[in-house]
Amino acid sequence: MDVLEQLSLTNINASLEAGSLREKPACYRGRPTDLPITEAVMPNGQTIILLKTMVTSACERNCYYCPFRAGRDFKRTTFTPDDLALTYMKLYHARAVEGLFLSSGLIGGGVKIQDKIIATAELLRRRYAYQGYIHAKIMPGAEKDQILRLMELADRVSLNLEAPNTKRLKDLAPKKIFMDELVQRLLWVDEIRKNRSPFKAWRGRWPSSATQFVVGAVGETDHELIATSEKMFQMANLRRVYYSRFTPQQDTPLENHSAENPWRQHRLYQSSFLLRDYGFQMEELPFDPSGNLPIHTDPKLAWAQAALSHQPIELNKAGRKELLRVPGIGPKGADSIITARRQCALTQLNQLKSLHVNAKRAAPFILLNGKRPEFQLGLI
Repeated sequence: MDVLEQLSLTNINASLEAGSLREKPACYRGRPTDLPITEAVMPNGQTIILLKTMVTSACERNCYYCPFRAGRDFKRTTFTPDDLALTYMKLYHARAVEGLFLSSGLIGGGVKIQDKIIATAELLRRRYAYQGYIHAKIMPGAEKDQILRLMELADRVSLNLEAPNTKRLKDLAPKKIFMDELVQRLLWVDEIRKNRSPFKAWRGRWPSSATQFVVGAVGETDHELIATSEKMFQMANLRRVYYSRFTPQQDTPLENHSAENPWRQHRLYQSSFLLRDYGFQMEELPFDPSGNLPIHTDPKLAWAQAALSHQPIELNKAGRKELLRVPGIGPKGADSIITARRQCALTQLNQLKSLHVNAKRAAPFILLNGKRPEFQLGLI
């Protein structure tokens, strides 16, 4: 069996190690492929084709949701750093991929596997002079010096917390230790960024960092997930938190558990963006008494309907923070409004259409030169 055939064996469940990226299966030279090649939308909106693979699909951990868990009966695959780096470069030169998402199962301890991930990245950067994108996983239990070295090689590093706290993690992945094994390593990433010069880092700057939660497997609430996300934005300066809705896997302890509603995942993303980019606080989000977000309502819209319907915001005077509270106005729209109103007052909805603003969505919650937009009721 050649390495490409072995790579296809690692594509058991693309959703598990996506980490994010709003992904969909890609093609190899125009044909559908069972290789773990993914078309991913990056946080900056650009699309990139990633080879998403693992050093090994063997694992000594017994995470209850995971198809790679210890004891599950399927064919495991392990690569040497040399084989993995060489095969990736062949795919890269064939223009089948544009970047690498490198993870692994955990066998022989996190330190041992982290060394193999680092070795693969070092081969790509040094032997093959690879200049492209690498997203590399930090392994549970990795040492601080290993994390530093990985940060010198990658464009992004991540470690999946999987659950929002110790109690939930015990129900989901009982052999993992929430604070000491997982959270601490994300804190080390930020400590390195703050206290070490990026002189030796790839492209002279430290990589961004991210984490991911499994949503809907063990009864965690949206409030728990968002509260932990907020803490990690603040404490570890994460660039992104990803939410992966639970999908049952055959021959795992949770195989009979229902799949999570994809809309719940979507509402969690929207809420985390409100915290990260829009200046919202936890207490402003529309959690119900059970601690969950409304499935059928955008959380920003729900807040605006309660707070702005009778106190609309004047677009010609509001500060950036206030503008960001209006549905239909994002960071680009807020900046465009501030620039445009220096030239002339905003008086008509059609003026907003060229300013990165969804005028229809914003109309019920704004004033234009002291007046509510015409036809407001028809736009709700």
